Amino acid sequence: MDSTPVSELPLHLVKLLQGVSFCHSHRVIHRDLKPQNLLINELGAIKLADFGLARAFGVPLRTYTHEVVTLWYRAPEILLGSKFYSTAVDIWSIGCIFAEMMTCKALFPGDSEIDQLFRIFRTLGTPSEAMWPGVTQLPDYKGSFPKWTKKGLEDVVPNLEPEGQDLLMQLLQYDPSQRISAKGALAHPYFVSSKTPPAPHQCVLEHLCR
Repeated sequence: MDSTPVSELPLHLVKLLQGVSFCHSHRVIHRDLKPQNLLINELGAIKLADFGLARAFGVPLRTYTHEVVTLWYRAPEILLGSKFYSTAVDIWSIGCIFAEMMTCKALFPGDSEIDQLFRIFRTLGTPSEAMWPGVTQLPDYKGSFPKWTKKGLEDVVPNLEPEGQDLLMQLLQYDPSQRISAKGALAHPYFVSSKTPPAPHQCVLEHLCR
């Protein structure tokens, strides 16, 4: 997407969100969303690729391994050792991809799990019970984590308009239960302000989800 005009990026984001919304509505978590797994053809259609880590979800709540999602796009609940997670992990990955689309560089390019966490903390602030109830009870949370304060996203993604900043913040909410859904993101005012036309669902299951 490096050569894509900035004016076309909202449409690409819509297509990505619609594909993920389609998967989630069919009770599938992709679990490895990253730019390399987004296939764009000459017509601009986006297909989701590599469903090797995808899983079906439902009730009762199932435990999952935390060894999923390429490090740079991995949600904080997974980094902190949670075995219970949901479609929100895909939404976090979309937030990272969105920022990368706008800046042409990875938002959190960590080289280890702890470096990844600290890069997130330096930007979004070190999570607390006030902003993410239950975070201190996660297996890999440490009370000794450095206490960073939150930066403004306008400093991180300066070329993104206010509505886009708001959408990005909702995609990158610490608390998974408060993170916007793919369906909710599609109704965000950002796509109205950017005059993004609707696009059809794009979702290709390249492997059977187990």
